[in-house]
Amino acid sequence: MTYEETNGKRGSAGGGSPNGTPNGTLNGTPNGGPNGRARGGRSDGAWIGASVGRREDPRLLSGRGSFTDDLEAPGMLHAQFVRSGVAHAEVTALDLSGVRQVPGVVAAFDARDLGLADITARLGRPITEFVPTGMPVLARDRVRYAGEPLAVVVARDPYAAEDGIEAAKVTYETRPPVLSEEAALAPDAPLVHDEAKANTLLDVSMFATEGIDGVFDEAPCVVRVESRTGRQNALPLETRGVLAAWDDREEQLLLRTSTQVPHQVRTTAARCLGLDERAVRVVVPDMGGGFGQKCVVGREEIAVGAAALRLGRPVKWIEDRKDALSASFLAREQHYDVRAAFDGDGRILGLDAAIVCDMGAYSCHPFTAGIEPLMASAEMPGVYKVPAYRVRARAVTTNKAPTAPYRGVSRPQYVMVMERLFERAARELGLGATEIRRRNLITQFPYTGVNNVTYDPGSYLESLNLCEAVLTEEGWYATKEEAASAGRHIGVGYACFSERTGYGSAAFAQRKMEVVPGFDISEVRMDTSGAVVVTTGTMSHGQSHETTMAQIAADELGLDIERVRIHQGDTDRITYGWGTFASRSIAIGGSAVRLAAARLGEKLKTIAAAVLEVPPEELELGEGVVAHPASGGTVGYRELAGIAYLRSHLLPEGVEPGLTASATFDVFNDGTFSNATHGVVVELHEGTGRVEILRYVCVEDCGVAVNPKVVEGQTRGGIAQGIAGALFEQVTYDEQGAPSAVSFMEYKVPTAMEIPEVSIHHLETPCTFTETGAKGVGEGGTIGAPAAVLNAVNDALLATGVELNDTPVTPETVADALDGGRPPAPASPRAPSAHSARSAQPAQSAQALEHTS
Repeated sequence: MTYEETNGKRGSAGGGSPNGTPNGTLNGTPNGGPNGRARGGRSDGAWIGASVGRREDPRLLSGRGSFTDDLEAPGMLHAQFVRSGVAHAEVTALDLSGVRQVPGVVAAFDARDLGLADITARLGRPITEFVPTGMPVLARDRVRYAGEPLAVVVARDPYAAEDGIEAAKVTYETRPPVLSEEAALAPDAPLVHDEAKANTLLDVSMFATEGIDGVFDEAPCVVRVESRTGRQNALPLETRGVLAAWDDREEQLLLRTSTQVPHQVRTTAARCLGLDERAVRVVVPDMGGGFGQKCVVGREEIAVGAAALRLGRPVKWIEDRKDALSASFLAREQHYDVRAAFDGDGRILGLDAAIVCDMGAYSCHPFTAGIEPLMASAEMPGVYKVPAYRVRARAVTTNKAPTAPYRGVSRPQYVMVMERLFERAARELGLGATEIRRRNLITQFPYTGVNNVTYDPGSYLESLNLCEAVLTEEGWYATKEEAASAGRHIGVGYACFSERTGYGSAAFAQRKMEVVPGFDISEVRMDTSGAVVVTTGTMSHGQSHETTMAQIAADELGLDIERVRIHQGDTDRITYGWGTFASRSIAIGGSAVRLAAARLGEKLKTIAAAVLEVPPEELELGEGVVAHPASGGTVGYRELAGIAYLRSHLLPEGVEPGLTASATFDVFNDGTFSNATHGVVVELHEGTGRVEILRYVCVEDCGVAVNPKVVEGQTRGGIAQGIAGALFEQVTYDEQGAPSAVSFMEYKVPTAMEIPEVSIHHLETPCTFTETGAKGVGEGGTIGAPAAVLNAVNDALLATGVELNDTPVTPETVADALDGGRPPAPASPRAPSAHSARSAQPAQSAQALEHTS
């Protein structure tokens, strides 16, 4: 096995080593100075690049964390929701009189009692492309999925609230449920929303290269992949929850809730409740995961807030696991029908895609039902040089729980399809799986793709080379050959991909969102003791912001990290923020922190210059002092803070009292792109169909790693969720629309026994426009894992002639394939173009390997 040597530079900066391993990494360890700190930090011993232990851990691991369910308040009541027992129906009667008679029940409210405005997510697109649909906080005359909330029951304890739910009487006039993409798009389908004709919420054709039909007609090799991915639950360890209480002194509704987007919850709650935004405060306690499920505004937290206002008492709601599995926001159910044209040397000529995403009953706020299809269609070409592209993307509505972003947002799906296309073309053309990728990877940067997206420098080729080198040197290809001769089924699979991160306002505006996320604001404040408080509009739900944000501020100010405190998740203390999603926290939020810290540093220098009687440009910050290297003079931060606050008459002319600085940061280009290659070795077991992962290698490049240990934790966690989607997790429904998975007995979640040890190797191509050189990393593990695992499974199945393109790959499917079953062949890749208006074809759980050229 050979691989291409890398003699050029890493992206646009840094040399490569002759064995294909880029500089900046050695056996998976970043090169750096003392204490493992990487290049790119301060010369006096950088915090950026240091694997500092998580500052959150002592509190969380010793049980001193404070999560939503830990919160108490005097006179607190408990809420639960009466939920629809059917998937699609008119509500002809809702009788709560019996509920109010249950011992311990204090009140029960339906939609008419509370009179709340709907939650409506919008895109600025014509009605022919996007149909907005209001999501009532509590359903009124109609229910659209099993588990939809109809009423809120408030009681003295959680048990009485549950008893009250049982006493509710709901009368329905049922309608036929729409439970699949095919059913939704059928000509005579019942409508989930009367205003959404053909059950279509979004239908866009964003790209169509002129002459693309001719490209496919003349191409020597055309391959096609049709793929479906199962509906999933993001499954944070902590379910959703809120404690709502009215504060008479502040004349404010306080919502302490588990959310990734506190300011968005505040804005939406105020609008639904008819309050000034000042009259709503959102505070986020410690949070046990979110993964995107909590980056949209839920109905329940607003209903609980309304109940607290009506009763004048604190009300707490904690989602139980049954509701979390069946009625919370779900994700992932997508169908791709994609053709790719290649020349005789294996270089891609064109891509033609039809994408349909089942978004469930409603658009999520603020991202809308366009979140998955727009992401997929805009970014599908990925790391490859695709010269011609056409795509049609649709979001259909069905009688299932609504869809929200989940870690990766369509990228695990379209990356999987792209990687399957390259595998098929490689076999058709007699090329190696890695060789065909090398011939198509983007290597010259910046690169503007056929999708009008500009990619900043990355290490696409280098990561593939290193990943293949690791598996080769460890002898896995030899092991595979030996196993085949012994009748065992071992396969090796790869996935090359990029993760677009640092989405700024410009990127979200391209989607024509009515609510346009993007910027972040940070304030850095030094007190009289010389310690620093930093605010950030991002929101940690496990990503170690208390550590990494403090590293950024400490690095810029020359402070010990222990003297920096991070504040997040409080809408009264933080001017505004968009929260945490799309791997934006360090790239955008961290950049705002560094800019604000730099401005504070300039003020420190200005005051110190007056004390030391030297020009401020000759001063340096470090070790808690401002120093003048030429004279050796220093003045400590405590003394400077004393002047700024306690002896302001000593301040230089024009310098205001206090030590506070703020900054905003936004990205006005297409964002930055992390990248990685995942390599997986699997063994398939006859009889049981078990897929055993023998080896997992990840080569990742997220630019400057602020904290490599945190990066590795994020990557490993993401890979675990990607493996879960590839092999285990799926939400299904019976013919009446009842979800099948209402506990962990039915919803298959991998344990530590199924998740392998992951070897992570770091490359470093610094981002040129973030303040730290960092790119986002939070979703990369999840993006690459399904494709790499599926490719490895198919490599192990190669001798059977069976190819799998759907996930999750079940043991039954693998066992059947190993037992000699050959399912029907896929339709010819020269079928009508994916851009044409047609209903998607039913998926095959497995497809015979067949190509047409």
